Amino acid sequence: MDTKSHKEGKVTKAIEQQTAKLPSDTFLWAALASMGVSLGLKLTKQKHSALFVGQWAAPLLLLGIYNKLVKLEGHDQGSSKKT
Repeated sequence: MDTKSHKEGKVTKAIEQQTAKLPSDTFLWAALASMGVSLGLKLTKQKHSALFVGQWAAPLLLLGIYNKLVKLEGHDQGSSKKT
């Protein structure tokens, strides 16, 4: 695939630069915390809140994967090497 014709926008670059400062395990711990809070809510018979908070785990893990990819691969490989 020709990546030279596809460039990231300014907003995406800014977000990636800021999120790359976070340790990758931050997202893992946040996902585990959401599961723990969800369990606590379930035990206190707050079923709907437990389901809501429990569903945060998957997006947090996906954000962690995205964060790791940005750190490993960088954004716009061709343009990032020029700076």
